[in-house]
Amino acid sequence: MSIFDAVDFADHEEICHFFDRSSGLRAIIAIHDTRLGPAVGGCRMWNYASEDEALTDALRLSRGMTYKAAMADLPLGGGKSVIRGDAATMKSPALFRAFGRAVETLKGRYYTGEDVGTTPADMALAGRETRFVLGRDEAGSSGDPSPFTADGVLMAIEAAVAHGLGASDLRGLRVAVQGLGNVGMALAERLFARGAELIVADLDERRVASATARLKAGSVTVGEIAGVECDVFAPCALGAVVDDGSLPRFRCAIIAGSANNQLHREEHGDRLHERGILFAPDFVANAGGLVNIAQEVLSPRYDRERTVAHLPVIRRRLRQIFERSAATGSPTHRIALAMAREIVEGQRAAA
Repeated sequence: MSIFDAVDFADHEEICHFFDRSSGLRAIIAIHDTRLGPAVGGCRMWNYASEDEALTDALRLSRGMTYKAAMADLPLGGGKSVIRGDAATMKSPALFRAFGRAVETLKGRYYTGEDVGTTPADMALAGRETRFVLGRDEAGSSGDPSPFTADGVLMAIEAAVAHGLGASDLRGLRVAVQGLGNVGMALAERLFARGAELIVADLDERRVASATARLKAGSVTVGEIAGVECDVFAPCALGAVVDDGSLPRFRCAIIAGSANNQLHREEHGDRLHERGILFAPDFVANAGGLVNIAQEVLSPRYDRERTVAHLPVIRRRLRQIFERSAATGSPTHRIALAMAREIVEGQRAAA
């Protein structure tokens, strides 16, 4: 596949492929847009079936980071890196140090951090070779972004519930959480603390057992969760959860979660709108982790309080999106994309 012919190319500025023979590293770094600032985006390690699949993921995720930064009022661009390989069996210090050297060749045009399949410890190894690594597990770093991502998604759910259901809080509402990783579990804990009734699903039975015991959650299989009758469906695993197969099964009023690229295609968002399901665009709802990690780029010293003060931008943006959608009849994801593109083009929309 020609990169320029790829459906998801979307005018990327730079796409770099890296191979290191001694460690076995096979990586792609995609930089989508740096007009607002240097590109920021995590490093995903996944056992992709093909080079094309890895490239498509990198392109879609990096573009999403551009829009995420824009809608969060951050002077940053979008990028993403992917490493081909099984995170359970193929990790090594040599591999992540080789990845760090790859990042260093970009000389600050791209900052990386943890993502699916990687950890702060992995990023610390990469950081031995480059200073352009964020969220390391060490003093002075922003650390694990998951709690802040969960805080932002909670704000998104609250904004959606207020707009779509007219509810002032989450007490008694039924929320189906798909995926109990770092963000999904943190979100479930926050929802439980606010009185929501939980239904959860995850491939890891230990995580499900923890949620059912601690959070009084009901549970279903990962294949059943999209069809659960609920007020809010919160996808917190991998993307493309809204597709031809899942659309007819949804029995929810709202979709708002932490997963990236939740719409398999943009027209799936149109179909959600036609069904009357309120969608909180993922690149707005899940920006909390980026807001946190961005403080390392934007300030000489990380300060948690700056993150806390900035996070309400998520709630403000979503209110604006929902109001515009209601006024124009346009689906929320198309409103959000148009707003993000305006910002990147220099026509800033006030939050």
